[in-house]
Amino acid sequence: MNTQNVDEQQNPLDTRKVMLPVLIGAFVLIYFIINKINWKEFTNIQWNSKMVIWVSAALLFLIIRHIAYAARLRILSQGVFTWLKSIQLIFIWEFSSAVSPTAVGGSAAALFVLSREKISAARVTAIVLYTAILDTMFFVGTLPILYSFFGPSIVRPGLTDFSSLDTWGKSFVAAYFFMAAYGMFFFYGLFIKPQGLKKIALWITSLSWLKRWRAKAEKLGDDFIVASAEMSKNGFLFGFKAFLATATAWSCRFILLNCLMIAFQQDLSLDFITQTALYARLETMFVVMAFSPTPGSAGVAEILFHSFVSDYIPNTTTASVVAILWRLLTYYLYILVGALVIPAWIRGLVNRRK
Repeated sequence: MNTQNVDEQQNPLDTRKVMLPVLIGAFVLIYFIINKINWKEFTNIQWNSKMVIWVSAALLFLIIRHIAYAARLRILSQGVFTWLKSIQLIFIWEFSSAVSPTAVGGSAAALFVLSREKISAARVTAIVLYTAILDTMFFVGTLPILYSFFGPSIVRPGLTDFSSLDTWGKSFVAAYFFMAAYGMFFFYGLFIKPQGLKKIALWITSLSWLKRWRAKAEKLGDDFIVASAEMSKNGFLFGFKAFLATATAWSCRFILLNCLMIAFQQDLSLDFITQTALYARLETMFVVMAFSPTPGSAGVAEILFHSFVSDYIPNTTTASVVAILWRLLTYYLYILVGALVIPAWIRGLVNRRK
């Protein structure tokens, strides 16, 4: 997967950068297979029609999630990208997220990829910044609603009040408020006063120990000004459709895992309250994953899953099987498909330039 013909600058899709997350992920999978799966218990798992149905449902939600992300990209590009092109670009975007530290995400690669398409620099910047705001709005907006129904138990198994938070619980609280803070910062910069955000960024980086980031702060401020001018042309319906696509994509991401847990945990209740409470727990887990330092949350995601759903899947073997299948569908699949899609995308760029 050589992109040297596309650009001589630093390339976030460089093949060498793919090896680290693949190796980390492979090591974690091997560790779980050797240390977390009791093969005697594994043979007792009931491989029946119910399992086939719910694994198939998980695959369906995986497809819907991808289409929803493609719909969002098509909306934000204002129809410049066709459906086929949007689906292709989302594969590349998801691939870049899988091979980048989760705390960084696929934004750098998204800028790199979208800037090579037939779309203005202003629109590219606006799309990437707007997607960050939409993702943040989804979490910041939905978690308080879920908390109002289910209380502290959405954060950790058996939690009744925040005075007894463990390390993961404290990580969630810190991550949520940090997410809310930068979401408000981005919203202010994109929709309210981008010039004001630039002034704030320059003022902060005028401090002696932050001057090294002054150039980047100025660039960020300029990006917000350009993106704000681009997005100011759009009305309420534009934003509503983009948020609806975002909410659909994220909801499918969690429901997919609900389906896998139902498939392998035979006695897991299917009633609406139980499944919604489980959905809420999975959403809090993803908030912590969002700040993982490892590429694609490799290693962190599997550990978090065991910790966050121990009351729903108490058996370690079953939990490990679900975690492995979940990561195969949502992590390794995108690395594999991305590795196949990117060369075709590059050939298209080269042919277009010729």
